[in-house]
Order: sequence, then structure tokens, then C-alpha cells
Amino acid sequence: MVELHRREEREHREPKVKADDYGRLGKGLLQCMAAILIIKITINIVSNYGDYFPPNFESDFLFRRRETFFGLYQVAFYAHIVGSPITMMSGMILLSQRFRMRFPAWHRLLGKGHVFIVLFCLVPSGLWMSAFAYTGWIAGAGFFCLAVATGTCAFVGWRLAVQKRFKEHRRWMIRLYVLLCSAILLRLIAGISTVANFDAETSYRIAAWGSWLIPLLIFELSETRRGLNRHSRNRGNGETPSEMDQ
Repeated sequence: MVELHRREEREHREPKVKADDYGRLGKGLLQCMAAILIIKITINIVSNYGDYFPPNFESDFLFRRRETFFGLYQVAFYAHIVGSPITMMSGMILLSQRFRMRFPAWHRLLGKGHVFIVLFCLVPSGLWMSAFAYTGWIAGAGFFCLAVATGTCAFVGWRLAVQKRFKEHRRWMIRLYVLLCSAILLRLIAGISTVANFDAETSYRIAAWGSWLIPLLIFELSETRRGLNRHSRNRGNGETPSEMDQ
């Protein structure tokens, strides 16, 4: 009877282990594909620097910006296009658990530089440029809110790290990276709109909001679902509410 009971336990455990393995494999593949896409578009952004130094107002990104491309706008523009690729690549490294575990000192140093560039480069330049957004105030409001949300996530994430609340810190830094990668989705939406022959101005207004609200909503729903699953598992193990919160 004891041997039969042990065999039944093994049979129940094995499918679960396989399911967990498949789940981790699928998650790993998705992360790998996302990383490749981010790197590819980041390289594409940098490869277009020839259109910005000096500015080529016939290029896609600077089209119709000749009238505003002077003074503080010019400073904000260059700060933004230089800082954005740096933070997208540094953010990818910082979110790597392997890097964090093997090089904790480098993780802290790179993290400080990452937050500094976001708070003192990307956020101010994004706020200033939003006032001159292509297609007007609707897109401008979207980019303004994106800059505010990005700065909030960076500041809160930094404060949590200082307070050594590392689980919460990691969640806020993931939120920050989701917002930083809005530049990726913005270009994807623009490319799809061009191929599908959608109205350029309408697509740009949609992208100004959708490029960061949609991925942020997906992340928040994922976090909520993960929290509910964890709560359900803890209750099934007989833990009290106070134990679940620890």
C-alpha cells in the first residue's frame, strides 16, 4: 500500500513538473524574442543618427519640424534621441536576474546611471517636446503623460531600492522599462499604419497614447493575475492572511 501511494504521488507530480517546464520555456522564448526586437529597433534608431547630425528635415522623424527645431527644443531633441537607446539597453541588462546576482555592485552602479538619465534627461526633454508634438495637443497630451509616468516610476523605483524593498523596487523598474519601450511600439504602429495605408495623423495620435498605455495595462493585469494565483495557492496551503503578506 505504501509503495502504491508513492507511485500515485509521483504520477501526480510529473505532469505538473512538465507543465511548469513548458511554461518556463515559453516565457523564456517570449523574452528572447522581445529582446531581439528591442535590440533590432534600437540599432535602427541609432542607424538613423545620420538624419539628425545635421538635421535632415526631409527624414521621417524630423518631417514638418523645421519651424520648431531651434533653442530648447533642439537641446531636448538631441537629449532624447541619445538617452533613449542607452536606457533601453541598460534597462534590459538591469532586469536580468543573472546579471544582478553575479554582479550586484555593477547592478547598483548601472541602476544609478539609468535612473539619472531618465530623470534628468529623458523626462525633461519629453515634457518639453510634448508641447510641440506632431498633430497637436492630443498627441502632445499623450507624450506629456508618458513623461510624467516615466519619471514617477523611476523615482519610486529608486526610493524603494534605497529603502531595500527590493521586490517592490523590481516591479516599479519593470513598469519603467515598459514605458521606456514605448518608443519601440510607437515605431511598430507607425510601420503598420504605413503598410496598411492608414491616415498618418490619426495613427500618430493613437500611437501617442497606445504605445505606452496598452503594454502598461497588460503588465498590470499580469501582476494582478499573478497576485491572485499566489493568494489562492497560499490559502490552499493553509497560510493565514498575515503570513501571505510576508
